[in-house]
Amino acid sequence: MSGRADSDTDPEITDPEAAAAQDTEPDAVPDEPDAEPDDEPDDEPDDADDPAEGARRARWTAAGTGAVLALAGLAAALLRLNRSAPALVPAAYAGGAAVCAGAAVLGSRGRTRRALWLLIAGVMVMAVGDQFD
Repeated sequence: MSGRADSDTDPEITDPEAAAAQDTEPDAVPDEPDAEPDDEPDDEPDDADDPAEGARRARWTAAGTGAVLALAGLAAALLRLNRSAPALVPAAYAGGAAVCAGAAVLGSRGRTRRALWLLIAGVMVMAVGDQFD
C-alpha cells in the first residue's frame, strides 16, 4: 500500500466563512468584501496548536479516569465482600482497583501511555472478577 488517497478530494479550506459558503452555495461570494478584518487579538490562544495544553489534558484525563475506576473497583469489591461470593471475586475487583489507582498516579506524572495500558489491564482484571460472580 502506498498510503496515498485514490479519491478526488477537495483541498482543505481553512476559512470557516468560505467553507460555509462553499457548503451552502457553490458560487456564492462573501457578503462584505470591504469589511475590515478583526484587528483585536483573541483572548484565548488556540488550544489545538499548543502541545502543552494537549499534554495537560491527557494527564488530567488519565488521572481522573484512573481515580474513578479505582473507586468503582473498590466499591464493587466491598459490595461483593458482603455477599456470599467466592473469595476470588472481591480480590479481583480490589486488584483491578489497585492497578487503576497506579494508573492514576502514572497519569498525573505525565506517563499517559503507560497509564492507558494500566487502565485497560485493571478493567480486564475487574472483568475477570465479574465473570466469576
